Amino acid sequence: METDVLKSRFSNVQLELLQLFTEDVPSDELLVIKDILTAYRFRRATEAANKVADEKKWTSEDFEKMLHSHQRTPYLPAK
Repeated sequence: METDVLKSRFSNVQLELLQLFTEDVPSDELLVIKDILTAYRFRRATEAANKVADEKKWTSEDFEKMLHSHQRTPYLPAK
């Protein structure tokens, strides 16, 4: 039952990390682990963005236009 509760509260990645690190690690090692996890997430986000750009056939000129455009949702005050 305890495992079922854990599975419902944590993702599979969180459970794996909990099993890996059952003991405290020194703070310098913790920083290295955080850097590794951050690099992994950044790489995944970059891959996803590149996939969308490839599918939409965006060019560097398209990105430059987006960078300088203002496509925000206009603010409409409550009546």
